[in-house]
Amino acid sequence: MRKPSERIVITGVGLAAPNGDSLAAFRASLLHGVSGVERYTIRYFGETLAGVCHFDPLRYQKRKDLRCGTRAGSIAIYAANEAVRDARLDWAAVAKPRVGVYLGITEHGTVETEHEIYEISKYNYDIKYWSHYHNPRTVANNPAGEVTLNLGITGPHYTLGGACAAGNLGCIQGYQQLLLGEVDVALAGGVSESIQSFGIFAGFKSQGALAEHADPAKASRPFDLKRNGIVIAEGGAVFVMERLSDALARGATIVAEIAGYAVNSDATDFVLPNSERQGECIASAIARAGLEPKDIHLVNTHATGTRMGDIQECQALRRVFGPGCRDTYFNNTKSFIGHAMGAAGVLELAGNLPALQDRVVHPTINVDELDPECALPNLVLNQPAAAPRLDTILNTSFGMVGINSVLIVKRYQP
Repeated sequence: MRKPSERIVITGVGLAAPNGDSLAAFRASLLHGVSGVERYTIRYFGETLAGVCHFDPLRYQKRKDLRCGTRAGSIAIYAANEAVRDARLDWAAVAKPRVGVYLGITEHGTVETEHEIYEISKYNYDIKYWSHYHNPRTVANNPAGEVTLNLGITGPHYTLGGACAAGNLGCIQGYQQLLLGEVDVALAGGVSESIQSFGIFAGFKSQGALAEHADPAKASRPFDLKRNGIVIAEGGAVFVMERLSDALARGATIVAEIAGYAVNSDATDFVLPNSERQGECIASAIARAGLEPKDIHLVNTHATGTRMGDIQECQALRRVFGPGCRDTYFNNTKSFIGHAMGAAGVLELAGNLPALQDRVVHPTINVDELDPECALPNLVLNQPAAAPRLDTILNTSFGMVGINSVLIVKRYQP
């Protein structure tokens, strides 16, 4: 498989997570076992559990912007601005037509439509009370578009609908557009506002896939024998991505290098994952990176806490990472924050990026009794683990209607 001659690197990270509003805070929570899941009440549904973000939207937006825009847009704006700051870009000097915004989403427009139907119901559904912001709020490109409005970006922007695989897709798109020379800077990642949608909670509840637990912090428990479903979360993460030559020319600090990726489809079921296709996607990404399975030092798993979903993924992982992969560690981030849907892949990858420097693998928490069908060698449970080598990270993200995405990053080496 031919490798591109250009190298693409990450030079900035911005995020909003349920247990941290910056990479440093997020990472500290992951290393110290701090959950971001809390009790949460949603209209028509009642009390449930969710991963809720507590960032300050007014750091980068005015109150009027919040009234006109969307929650997903606000999360994206916060993460994008944080990423630009982290990358130490001289934003005033950056050529805005040469900046692209590529954000993965699970869905968009559901939240706004539900809210507006509720509001108009107070006025006997009189159309004159329908918000004239409805259309720009609900178009699929909205979160990425709101970022361009906020930052004055005149280059391309769009979102990529990829269910829960979408965060990785945003990064893959940014990578590809940089290789093609379409842009010089890519703001790439994923975003989710899912906790504001009654339909999301009701859908998972009707499937018997919504997590319940007396202690919110223990509700999200992938791989545990008593896991009982998904904790829905909001959040987002955006990376500043550049060609290596450009990053070096401006003296940027390089966080990581994009090593490989893959995307494929199960083509078998609306909901139930296909372990064989997942394994093929993982193997394809490793091959594209010019690596072997034993060269992967950390796998951040997608596992959401559903019974069959976790089992299917573990089967795929065992198929790819055999006995020779003694230096390969596995962990899970959803045990801390729940499932951030379209933001899941990139948010979870962001939380693991510091491991390239400190060589510490954050744990999967809430595993009191490991399901034997989810057993993996070097699965880090409940306490952080030091890894002898940590030069590569592989992130898995799998979504409904059978979409699979895998992204691999590695430590930058000149």
